[in-house]
Amino acid sequence: MNIELLHIAGCPSWVEAGRRVSEALREAGHDGSVLRYRLIQTEEDAAAVQFAGSPTITLNGNDLFPGSDRSDDLACRVYNTPAGLAGMPTVEQIREAITAYVD
Repeated sequence: MNIELLHIAGCPSWVEAGRRVSEALREAGHDGSVLRYRLIQTEEDAAAVQFAGSPTITLNGNDLFPGSDRSDDLACRVYNTPAGLAGMPTVEQIREAITAYVD
């Protein structure tokens, strides 16, 4: 399983999002999976991957939360969560998305 967190330097959500992804991986029984971080620095970097704003979480190269348009813009992403719009999904949302993708 190749899980990656795509982020821009100016987005404050990516650090906590990484912690949540690691926690979700443990909860889903994938503790051996290594989360990789990729800094998106240019529009060309963004165009080369499934980037939909920072942070974007990909699993085997696919956006774990499809539905947002791909973007070359170096901007933050907003997620729908049970508590409303947020800069990152909840641990539960990430765990459920990983489980749905892997199963």
